[in-house]
Amino acid sequence: MENRLMHYRKEFGYSQDRLATTLGVSRQTIISIEKGKYNPSLPLAFEIAHLFQAKIEDIFIYEKPLKGEG
Repeated sequence: MENRLMHYRKEFGYSQDRLATTLGVSRQTIISIEKGKYNPSLPLAFEIAHLFQAKIEDIFIYEKPLKGEG
């Protein structure tokens, strides 16, 4: 899954620390999501989308693996 979290975070003027505090997660979680190393839970994804007044699919882009992959 790709994401545009860093884009939205910067557009809204959030540091990684501030976003983490606002969402009640660690800064490492935000870093991991931004780097694509961790996919957020659905409730967290909804919370992020709500915070940035966006649709989940505008922030988190799911690409279905090609047949035979993953």
